[in-house]
Order: sequence, then structure tokens, then C-alpha cells
Amino acid sequence: MAQETWPAPEALRSANGRPSTQDAEALISRRLAAMSLAAKIGQMVQGEIANVRPEDVREHGLGSVLNGGGSWPNGDKRASVADWRGLANAYRAASVASESGIPILWGTDAVHGHNNVFGATVFPHNIGLGAAGDAALIEAIAAATATEVAATGIDWTFAPTLAVVRDDRWGRTYESYSEDPAIVRDFATRMVRGLQGTDGEPGPNKVLATAKHFIGDGGTSGVDQGDTACSETQLRDLHGPGHVAALAAGVQVVMASFSSWNGVKLHGHRYLLTDVLKGRLGFDGFVISDWNGCQQLAEAPREACALAVNAGVDMVMVDERWRETLADLIASVEAGEVPMARVDDAVRRILRVKARAGLLTEGPLPAKAASPLAPAAHRALARRAVRQSLVLLKNNAGLLPLRRNVNVLVAGSHADDVGLQCGGWTLTWQGDGNANEDFPQGESILAGIREAVAAGGGSVTFRADGAVDETPDVAIVVFGEPPYAEGEGDRPHLAYSAFHPEPLAVMRSLKAKGVPVVAVFVAGRPMWTNPELNAADAFLVAWLPGTEGGGVADVLFRASDGTVNHDLAGKLSFSWPRDPWQTAVNVGDEPYEPLFPYGFGRRYADGPTTLPQLPEDPSRPVTNELRPPHSQGSGS
Repeated sequence: MAQETWPAPEALRSANGRPSTQDAEALISRRLAAMSLAAKIGQMVQGEIANVRPEDVREHGLGSVLNGGGSWPNGDKRASVADWRGLANAYRAASVASESGIPILWGTDAVHGHNNVFGATVFPHNIGLGAAGDAALIEAIAAATATEVAATGIDWTFAPTLAVVRDDRWGRTYESYSEDPAIVRDFATRMVRGLQGTDGEPGPNKVLATAKHFIGDGGTSGVDQGDTACSETQLRDLHGPGHVAALAAGVQVVMASFSSWNGVKLHGHRYLLTDVLKGRLGFDGFVISDWNGCQQLAEAPREACALAVNAGVDMVMVDERWRETLADLIASVEAGEVPMARVDDAVRRILRVKARAGLLTEGPLPAKAASPLAPAAHRALARRAVRQSLVLLKNNAGLLPLRRNVNVLVAGSHADDVGLQCGGWTLTWQGDGNANEDFPQGESILAGIREAVAAGGGSVTFRADGAVDETPDVAIVVFGEPPYAEGEGDRPHLAYSAFHPEPLAVMRSLKAKGVPVVAVFVAGRPMWTNPELNAADAFLVAWLPGTEGGGVADVLFRASDGTVNHDLAGKLSFSWPRDPWQTAVNVGDEPYEPLFPYGFGRRYADGPTTLPQLPEDPSRPVTNELRPPHSQGSGS
């Protein structure tokens, strides 16, 4: 294979990316020399908490555990901070009592706040943060997230996602900051620093970060776990900048992608994992697989695991098969299928990361800072993030911002549902099955509207179906996509009303009665919404705002004195399609003809504008037939 020029390790060295010290390496060498084969293999396996008890950790010396989406202490979705912290302490104590005595790491998908935990602050998903375009805000959110993760005793988050999405049909589009690799690059740096700290070594209220998914997962033509077909130059220049920036910021863990590059699965791609990532990029932390990702390399689990480890995977994330994985890896080493040198390298990398996290100390283990979830400062930060992420696509006749002393009808499925506004990866893997009571610190968009209007002497009527007897002064219809995660969110096209016709009917009915309509669109990607844009007088994209729905009302309504309360700041970090089949329109393409271009977003300061009537007939018929099923992950 011809070798592209990737940045040299020296170019990545900074205050945050410096090599390990000689003293640390000597300590690691001593610990490694004292370990049996079983203890080494234990360090290389990560089990899921639903299938791993503390006594299992003590007996088998597992190096790590994770809680997958929808997994909590004692199986309780509303487990308390004390429950999380108690289980973390039990795992740590068990690991110290194991043969190796090496403390365990616990990883979690804290991808928009500590989103697996009841009562935590849930921030906007990455697509909204990309629209906000504020790097300092990104770092502050990462630091707040780290504090809440540490409060539950957990060491490590599987974030940030650094995908540069090129086809918005992909069910993970909302996990990406932008279609522009420069934005992903800049935000990668700030997210890693916020999570880990500026010296790259986690402290009491910091956690390990993970650059994922290496590499090219955003280029799979909208198919989850698909194939990115491109040259190595394109892979480096389009999909690589975020990863290179994360390495320079000192990220300690890299997660391999479920996807393939030119037909070869990343979990088995020795050239990219070993030659490029660990060689030419100089990464000295460890590579972890995605959820059961190694098992996609071969039909036989033992062969699949050996292929992944030989390619450069250092830690294997598995489900209930963790015992079999331990046995398979030991057998592979004993049979010469996996060289002992490869095992020693993997374990050295894992121990190096644990040393940087303070876990190989001869003295007392560092304690994670105990602090409350969702403190006022974090909620205020999340509300600010919501305000800054909102993108105004239409504001005919200057309808927005609204006065507070009006009679408002609020309609739509997403108006009074915090779970819907949070989206996937929230308490459960898919983000479904949640009620407002599952977010004790959360505020729905409706609640925020009621608060704003009450302060101005107006009134609010809520009817999800938009049916009212008396004509309101204005209607706000809050609608959007249902929650989804990973491949469950893959779509065959981007026509919103082809999946969900009800909101359009509500808006058309209200408009026929002469009611001014404000549309608030809650979604994880740009979608073809020409009919909805035509049916509304103003159209606001809220993305997936998280638990602070009041941030939407902050922008929709004027201040009490009638002035603009908060002007719009959000700009599209993804191009908006002019047709359901314009699924892969990206800034820099030739030709480039989206409906709304990258960087578009109206401000109140711009004055009244008029969006002409848009065509509502797609270029070709839409069908909701799903593409062939493919393997789904539930880990990260």
C-alpha cells in the first residue's frame, strides 16, 4: 500500500501530548513483568456491568467495565449517585484485590452530558453545538460533563465523536459537529481538554476522553457500520483532522470504528491502527474496540478476536461473552496465534493510561470528586448552549421574537416531552421509553414557553393536536424526529413528512384559520421540510436541545421591556437539502446547490425578511422502504 504523509509524532507533541516519562515507563515495566498471562489478558478485556459482578473482577482481573446504553446499577434507570458511586467503589476494591492488584477503569457513553444517569445535565447533541460555533462553550460543556461523570465514580467517557458526516441519512449524524472537518478539528481539541484537563492527565473532577471512531465513520454513504470508499489522501484530509487534533490535545484512548475503509473493517485494519495511528501519528495510549466490534472480523469468535488484537486493538469491549473472550485470547497466545509481544504492548499501553490517571500509585488511589448532578451553573450553561445552537431559517414579516402578553397555542408531539427533545443516548440506548419524570432537573419546551408568557401577562393553551375553540394570537408547533441511535436512525431519504405527516396537517389547519404559525423543529439532522417551511410563518431549528428546553423560549420571546431578549447566534454546520434525495450535499462540493447553505442562519438584527414559497414536489417519489438490515451495536 502506498503510504500517505501523515503528521509526524513530533508535530503532535505539545504540553498536552508529551511522551510518558522514564520513571512512569519503569514502573509500568515492573508491573508488567510481575503479571501472569491470565492477568495480562484480563487487562485487555472490558465487560458490561449488567454481566460483571465485583467478585468477577476480583477473580478474573478484568481491566475495565462499561455501562452500555440502558444499563444502570441494579438495573435501575433511576439509580442514585450513591448507587453509581457505590458500584464504582466495589469494582475498584475488587480489582485491587485481584491477582495483579491493578485498579479497574469504568467507561461510559457520556456523549451529551452524563446522559446515562438519572438527574444529570443533558446538553444539546453535537450537531447543535456545531451550529453554536463556540469553541469556548464546547470546552466548558466538556468540563461540566467531566465533573458529573467523576461525581458518579466513573473514570472515562467514550467521547468525543469526531465523525465528519457526508450523508445525512446516517443515524449518527447528530453525533457529529459538522460536515466541515475544520470545525470538527477545532472542537476536538477543546472537548478533550475540557474532559481531561489541560495537562492531559485526569484529576479528581476530570475523566479520560476517547477519540472515536477511528477513522472515516462519517463517509459511509449514510449506512451505519458501512464502507467509506476514498483515497488515503481523502481519509487523512477529510476524516482525519479531528483525530489528529485530539491526539495533539493528549487524548488517551482511541476507539476503532465499526465501519470499513475500502472494504476492510477498521477493527482488523493493521495498517491504519498500527502503522498510521500508533506509528506515524505516535499514539501511545490504547485502542479499544467498539461494542462486539471484533466479532465482525470472522465467524469464529476466537479467530475474530485474534485478528483484531493482531491488527492493533488493545482492549476488547464485549457483552456477556467476556469469560469466553478471556479464554479465547489465552488460547490464542498459547497457540502462537497472538504473539506475546503484541499482548505486552497492549497491556503496557493500558497501564500507561492508568498511570496517567493516577491509578498505578503506590499510595492511596485518587478519589473522584463528590459533587451534585445538574448544579445551577451546569443548567445555566446548558440553557446558554440551547440558545446559541438555534438556527432561524424563516421569519416572514418579522414575526419573531414574540411579545409575552399574547395568547399562545402550543401544539405538537415534542412540545411537552423532555425525552423527545433529548434524543438518543439518553438514559436508554435509543432514548425511548422516557417520561418527563425521568428528568427531575429538566424543563420541556412547553414549560419554558409557559414561564416566559406568564412573566408578560399572556396565556398559554397546550393542545398536542392543535385543536382549539378560540383563535389564539399565535401558534407554536413543536415537532420533529423520534429518538434513535446508531443504525436504528438510518433513513432511505430526508423527506420529513413522508415519515411524519401529522405536524404538517396541524400547521396547515392553523394557517387556514389565519393563525400565525411558528414551527420549532426538533431533529438530529437537516431534513427536507419544504412543506413545513411553507406552512409556517417562522421556522426555528432546535436540533436536540437536551434538558434545558427553556433556552428555546429565551429566543422565541422578547424581553419584558419589549426589546430582543436573546438574538439568534446559530448557523448551519450542515447544509440544508433542497430535495429529499439531496442527502450528501456538503460545503466545498461542485456543484453546491443546497436550499440553505452551510453557515446560514438569520438574526433578528438582520430585520424582517421573506422566504418565498418553496416547491413541495420532490424530484422523484419517496419511499420509506428501509435498506437491508445490518448489525447494530449497543455500546458506543
